[in-house]
Amino acid sequence: MDKRFLGRSSLEVSDIGFGCMSLHTLEDARAVIGAALDAGVTFFDTAEVYDAHANETFVGEVLEPFKGHVQIATKFGFNVNNGLEGLNSRPERIREVVDGSLGRLRVERLDLLYQHRLDPDVPIEETAGAVAELIAAGKVGGFGMCEVGVDAIRRGHAVQPLTALQSEYSLWWREAENEILPTLEELGIGLVPFSPLGKGFLTGAITSAADVAGKHVSMFPRFNDETLTAHAALVDAVKAIAAQHGCTPGQVALAWIITTRPYAAPIPGTSKAERARENAGAASVRLTADDVTELNEVSARCQVDPLRYPDDMQKMINR
Repeated sequence: MDKRFLGRSSLEVSDIGFGCMSLHTLEDARAVIGAALDAGVTFFDTAEVYDAHANETFVGEVLEPFKGHVQIATKFGFNVNNGLEGLNSRPERIREVVDGSLGRLRVERLDLLYQHRLDPDVPIEETAGAVAELIAAGKVGGFGMCEVGVDAIRRGHAVQPLTALQSEYSLWWREAENEILPTLEELGIGLVPFSPLGKGFLTGAITSAADVAGKHVSMFPRFNDETLTAHAALVDAVKAIAAQHGCTPGQVALAWIITTRPYAAPIPGTSKAERARENAGAASVRLTADDVTELNEVSARCQVDPLRYPDDMQKMINR
């Protein structure tokens, strides 16, 4: 698999990364991360909050033999004790999280450290300054932020240059193109898209609300029969291009990102080894200019409602 730099930073990662959030046991982590590694993935994303430290522990154990050959990103921003206990990006908490993450991930330096969510009680300048001190101390390689707007990006970047922004981005959710992506391009910041497969919609596996009933994604407002039916043309276009290239619809959706955004490395997640191999295979799909034009045009007509989350989650994003 080819590699790319996140923005104008020095952090070089595989074209396709891997989001580890869905791995809930060490056995799963060994199987799925192992498949991703075999397929050429070197960029792995986790967070302190995922399974209250356990995910970092699994990731650290599986990736320890590959130390120096993989890049690991993790996140701070919450009080994580006996579960999730609210936002906290105070400098002392950041230092505490980093020391814990270093131990659980079995590394001497975190390649990329994100603020998981903006903390309204702590100025972003204070948060960025704390991360800058950790970078100077050699404990952190680069600073990132998740799901924030242009103002926060600029203010944080002015204190400690950002390596990457992690945000939702896919053929089904392109709102970031309005203000966020132009800002990243101006400042030389990389993009790490999560949910690059539209939470499964772009694979063609979700055609009705019944397909997500009982699953975590069913909590999202977009997964209703009316929206799914109205946007079926997008999946049809992705499927048609996939047939032309002899690949899967999911691979086309991922290839669209890495083709059109050379500073971006998507991090699709899965709990299945075969799906991890499939996602990594998107790096070999070569879309034509006509493919990209068609996908851009169809997806522009099939964009999901800006209110992506239940009210309490949406309020956190809107900060």
